[in-house]
Order: sequence, then structure tokens, then C-alpha cells
Amino acid sequence: MKVYDITRDLSEDTILYPGDVPPRFREIDNGQYRVTEMTIGSHSGTHIDAPSHYLEGGRTVDQIPPGVLMGPARVLDCSDAEEVIGPGRLAGRLAGTRTLLLKTWFSERQRFEPGYPALSLEAAHLIADAGITCLGTDAPSIEAFIGDGSVHRRLLGSGMVVLELLDLAAVPEGDYVMVALPLRLAGADGSPVRAILCKQSMEEEP
Repeated sequence: MKVYDITRDLSEDTILYPGDVPPRFREIDNGQYRVTEMTIGSHSGTHIDAPSHYLEGGRTVDQIPPGVLMGPARVLDCSDAEEVIGPGRLAGRLAGTRTLLLKTWFSERQRFEPGYPALSLEAAHLIADAGITCLGTDAPSIEAFIGDGSVHRRLLGSGMVVLELLDLAAVPEGDYVMVALPLRLAGADGSPVRAILCKQSMEEEP
């Protein structure tokens, strides 16, 4: 079985969305053992957006059933999209999956760029109407940097959860099994996740 770790390292060099909390780590050594004091935001590194991120009264991270973040997932290669992923790139490609991961050119980047690829509102409508329950992107956000929150509200308002800042650079387009579990943070609007994709090899297929 081929396993892809699609999680970015969480460090002080992690890509930072403007306005987010800069991650900081301080090692404490008492002479017998070490612990690390960490300062991170709920949307640091590869992370999940819970509905409460944009919607008052929306589900928080601890209220999301783990099954939503485990199971079959489809990776769509949208690397040729520059700044906008429109409905034309998705139409006819969503049937048969509940988890959709969008691979773009941003997986190759190590610094924030405001022109990262993001969904148009029309594409968000298409995805929500298709019954997708988990949507992921390798970009810093599913919505354009100049967005007004409409894309997030449309997606999260449908009950969907969103994964952002994945690393899909080494992952070919196709169908996989995904596990992407957040910390169980009571009442939180987001959390870092460890995201993994698995692909059964041809030799193992029945």
C-alpha cells in the first residue's frame, strides 16, 4: 500500500496567512526531561475549518464526526488553474465521492502568495450541491485572498468541513483513502490536522 503524508511541517517557518497567529516553540529542559511550550493558532499549518469558523452556532471541531474525515477521497489535479478554480474544471468529476481534494501549483510553494488558486463562488455552489462533505486544498485558503467570506459561508453552511494548506505535490490525481483528524479541541473553530492518503497498489488488488 502506498502512503502519502499530505501534511506540511508545523514549525516557525510554516506558511502564515496574514493576520494568523505566528507559531512559536520554546523548549523547556528541567534536567530530567524536556517539554515544548507551543503557541499556535487554530488554523496553523495544515488545518481544518469547522463550520463555526464562519458561522455563528456552527459545529465546532469537537462536534465533527471522525467519519467525515476518514474514508474514500478523490484528488483532482487543478495545477493549470492560475488564481481561480471555476466550475468548468469540476463539472462531471464529482460523482461518487464525498471527499474532494484540489491539487494546485501551490503545493510547490514555501511562502505565502496572495494570488494562490481559490474557488469561485460558482464552483463552491457546484461542490456543495454535489453533496461533498469534506473539501481540501493545498492553498492557504479555499477562498481568494480578496474574498468576502461568501465561499466559506456557502461551503460551511452546507455542513461541509474544509481542509487547507495540504501538501499534494507528490500525489497523482485519482481515488484514495484519507485520514485527516484534528485535535479534539472543545469549542474550537479549527485545528491543525495530520492528513494521510493511502493507495492500494496494483499487486494488492484482488
